[in-house]
Amino acid sequence: MNKQSIFHPSNRTKLLPYVTTPVLVVLIILIWHSYVAISGVSPFILPSPRSVWTAWVAMLYDPRAWNHTLMTVYATLTGFAWALVIGVGLGVLIGRFRWLEQTLNPFIVATQVVPKVAFVPLFVVWFGFGLTSKVIVAAVLAFFPILTNTVLGVKSVDAGHRDVATSLNATSWQRFRRLELPSSLPYILTGMEVGIVLAIIGAIVGEYLGGTQGLGYMMIARMNAFATNELFAVIIHMTLLGFIFYFAIGALRRVLIPWHQSTQR
Repeated sequence: MNKQSIFHPSNRTKLLPYVTTPVLVVLIILIWHSYVAISGVSPFILPSPRSVWTAWVAMLYDPRAWNHTLMTVYATLTGFAWALVIGVGLGVLIGRFRWLEQTLNPFIVATQVVPKVAFVPLFVVWFGFGLTSKVIVAAVLAFFPILTNTVLGVKSVDAGHRDVATSLNATSWQRFRRLELPSSLPYILTGMEVGIVLAIIGAIVGEYLGGTQGLGYMMIARMNAFATNELFAVIIHMTLLGFIFYFAIGALRRVLIPWHQSTQR
């Protein structure tokens, strides 16, 4: 990018977040550091940013921390994959058949209005303290946004395009492959962006309430040890993991639908 293109108004708008976001992060850290230094608050309540940074760097060199991270990543991605397969498959069927939507809608809504955390003890009783219960919690949380966005995407297919497919005697698979999937992809990817964030929350909540592995368990262990700086370090680790998953879906969006307006911003 040459100098003239950098100073073009549209390019300056695109580059602005790359400046303002780091500045905002630095500002928050400075406010945090100043408050700890001036107020004299106990490090058990609020540790200093330097102490948290030191704990996080030490965590990066700890193989046990990476084992816990891998457990959380596995539970998140496995649960998300199940939610994606079931959510897209069921969403396509519901989007196609009005009677199926009317039949299943009360059950789907009923499962979503109940707080998902209430299901965790039940999943632990049914599936134990192992990875299975965490995978299921992650899948349950990620399922609904993927399903609803898929249904919306299938319903949004242009009626004229459907008529063309009908006139060409397209099979059910050809309709899905050539018409519904390309038209629904922007909606499905939006559901995936929300779903992957909810999946990691589900995995961590599952580890938080039952189990001996994963970042959720690690967080509880640090809390019980009153190691607040390490607790903050685990939270930062979780946050970065969530960002990686979210931006991975964003990158997938740019690869799969480069023509869509949402990737042109």
